[in-house]
Amino acid sequence: MRATDNQGSFLNRISIRRNQVVSMDVNHEQELEDLELFQKHVTDRFSDLLQSSSSSTTAAPSDASAFDPVAADTLLSIGWFRKLLDAFLCCEAEFKAVLVMGRDPSQFAKPPLDRLIPELLDRNVKALDVCNAVSHGVDLIRHWLKLAEIAVYALEQRPIGEGQVRRAKRALTTLLASMTFDDKEHHHGKSTDRSWSFGRRGGAGAAAAAAAAIKDRTAANFRSLSWSVAKSWSASKQIQAMSSNLTAPRGGEPTGLALPVYLMSTVSVFVMWALVAAIPCQERTGLPTHLPIPRQMVWAQPIIGLQEKIGEEWKKKEKKGTSGLLEEIQRMEKVSQSLVEFADSFQFPAETEEVAVLVGELAEICSKMEEGLVPLQQQVREVFHRIVRSRAEVLDVLDQVGKLSTPVPY
Repeated sequence: MRATDNQGSFLNRISIRRNQVVSMDVNHEQELEDLELFQKHVTDRFSDLLQSSSSSTTAAPSDASAFDPVAADTLLSIGWFRKLLDAFLCCEAEFKAVLVMGRDPSQFAKPPLDRLIPELLDRNVKALDVCNAVSHGVDLIRHWLKLAEIAVYALEQRPIGEGQVRRAKRALTTLLASMTFDDKEHHHGKSTDRSWSFGRRGGAGAAAAAAAAIKDRTAANFRSLSWSVAKSWSASKQIQAMSSNLTAPRGGEPTGLALPVYLMSTVSVFVMWALVAAIPCQERTGLPTHLPIPRQMVWAQPIIGLQEKIGEEWKKKEKKGTSGLLEEIQRMEKVSQSLVEFADSFQFPAETEEVAVLVGELAEICSKMEEGLVPLQQQVREVFHRIVRSRAEVLDVLDQVGKLSTPVPY
């Protein structure tokens, strides 16, 4: 990524400038130049992400290139999200340099930073909760991957017998039931206890008999996986809270730092929103499809373009009730449904040419997940720890402000 190559020189230049003794006018001009470069780098990074997503939509879903490992960064794929998180980490490093590195702490006590910085810190705490939920969501997807791999192994055997078909159907039925249970019951708040695990059994009564059977089958194939968030925690409400006070700065701000704070807050909200839309998270009902981003800012254009594309996919998702917008999840669900239909109508001996194509597709999906899920989860954790460290550095500056504002006793 071109902008990433410039990150080191950008950070070094800020460090050198802040350590130099220069006039106020020269220092102001340099800060304006730094802000312009920061905005340019954000624009370049998200333009790259938008361009890759645009090129991915030109191919038809049935096109063979859709299953090419090289095309690993199509919109909402694992590869695309890894690029998104890389962009976030680069933007965050540059933002911290612009905001904190060598700066006079007294500026944080002046309007509007005296209001914007506490809002930024609160938004960071909410982002940490989202990272935690997303990391658990990736764990859940990895369990789905294991079930899909069981089905692939069974259906790759030749000749295909009834035993292999039954084994594959059992794994895929459990997989699809888990996807439905996870998205509709757990996320949509129909369960009485959201700190659930797959080890729990379904409710009693005739009306719940079918649901209980599905949950029992799910429980037999999963270890206990509990969400480490409060029962009342909602991913959609968390995103709404993060964006509720996201207001574009007015002109003539005295410190000139309101714009980068707003820019980085927008990037953070967008990245967390995209992750929640793609990865299974607790309670996503009501996730907004529109974020308050002003179109007049140049750096906002590629982010708005990505938001519109993902928002349209989310609207389709809510109608279909699928488990997430992650490309590999949607493909896995579709192929699994087709293989279950094959298993339902299986009679020995059976034609294996058509099922071989489906099994090959599912094997390719599993391969992409196997390669990408662990690195993706590591990146989510890196984002988590980066936010923690940056928040601590800002708090250190605020602590210095408090000491500066303390009256000196005579």
